[in-house]
This record gives sequence, C-alpha cells and structure tokens, in this order.
Amino acid sequence: MSEMEPQVLITFITIIVSGVGIVLGTALPAIVEGRAVLKALDGISRQPEAANDIRTTLLISMALLESTAIYVLLVILILLFANPLIDRFF
Repeated sequence: MSEMEPQVLITFITIIVSGVGIVLGTALPAIVEGRAVLKALDGISRQPEAANDIRTTLLISMALLESTAIYVLLVILILLFANPLIDRFF
C-alpha cells in the first residue's frame, strides 16, 4: 500500500467506508422500523379503540426513519461518484 498514489488510496478508502456506511445506514433504520411496527401492533392489540391514532403516529415515524436511510444513500452516492476529497487534497 505504500506504493499507491494518494488519489488511488483515497478512492480505495472511500469505497470501503461507503460500503460499510451503506450497510449500517440501511440495516439500522430497518431494524428500528421493525421494532416500531412491533410496538405499534402491540399497542393496537391492547387498545383497539386507539388504533387510528397509533396508525397515524406509526406512519409518520416510519417516514422519518426511512428518510434517514435515504440521506445515507445520498451521502454515499456523493462520495462514490463526486468524491470531494480528491479535489480538496489534490
């Protein structure tokens, strides 16, 4: 690795970090969304009369959770295809 050019090294590190970032950035919101649905279904089964309020709150929270995964995807795509680090340092 000591013989690599700096641009190649930064590109290589960016690809590795992007891979790890996309895995964590999509897996963690998916886990949290599953837990939110589990709690909402539990709440609906305990209090069926509050189902409409719980459903509304669940849909809003699911949209916010999914937006975090979309933001992660956006940042990863910027790092992969318009890498600002190469232009900044070289």
